[in-house]
Amino acid sequence: MNLPARDPRVVIFTDEPGWHGRSLRRALAARGVEAVFLSLKEARFDIANGRHLPQLPGFEGALPRGVFVRGVPGGALESVILRLDVLHTLALLGVPVFNSGRAIERTVDKLLTSFLLSSRGVPTPATAACESPAEAQTFCAPFFAARRAVVLKPLFGSQGQGLVLVHDETQLAASVPVGGVFYVQEFLGSTAPPYQDWRVMVIDGRARFCMRRESAHWITNRAQGARCLAAPLETPLADLAEAAAAALEVDYAGVDLLRDPEGNWRVIEVNGIPAWWGLTQATGADVTGALVEAFLARLH
Repeated sequence: MNLPARDPRVVIFTDEPGWHGRSLRRALAARGVEAVFLSLKEARFDIANGRHLPQLPGFEGALPRGVFVRGVPGGALESVILRLDVLHTLALLGVPVFNSGRAIERTVDKLLTSFLLSSRGVPTPATAACESPAEAQTFCAPFFAARRAVVLKPLFGSQGQGLVLVHDETQLAASVPVGGVFYVQEFLGSTAPPYQDWRVMVIDGRARFCMRRESAHWITNRAQGARCLAAPLETPLADLAEAAAAALEVDYAGVDLLRDPEGNWRVIEVNGIPAWWGLTQATGADVTGALVEAFLARLH
């Protein structure tokens, strides 16, 4: 297969560049690399007469030097698959994709994340996924009997949206799961405010930065009003975060952890397209620079 020419520029896939996109582009420019903002919605395929690559606006049939993924737009199943196919085919054509389409698929699907973490021995909350209300009740019954809550989550979601804290059978029976799927986890957080969890940024397999998020609400995402505070990157946190990133085979990730009632660390989520503004503000660290250095290492 004859590969098309390489353009010296890189692509940052995003629909809203915002602070993160601008920060990435400045850091790349400082290192002599030009970055172009594109939306995955702008890509198309033209497979005919020997043509077999995604068409990206402004690249005239050439391949970018590399791709940094800052966002995959939602939409209908067909639209999402098309956008992920762009990432898959770029990688098959030898373009470094940071994070890859497969990594994003693993991390955006909470059930697949739970399965991979558990199967690799990474401690994570007890989890059930089913379409049967009766089976969901059976899973939750021991927690309710022990006066412990569970969290009902959408399989696909971010920034704490769509989460429901469920305390008993009546509340679970009244809940309407997103898409008809009960994705339920034991609730391991505090029983009273302040609620908190920890976010560790893993880059190229190594835990690099850590913060603690504190909130008056049990959902501790910064987008839901949590405060971001600097926290020491202790060995147990770093080891678990690195193990979680390895289990999901990601180039970089925001790994969320908290302590269970016995004081043991558990991995709650692995974010394949994490934000890092709050982490930067809390720690004063050059998180963007660390990400760009890892990305450029992939290009070489």
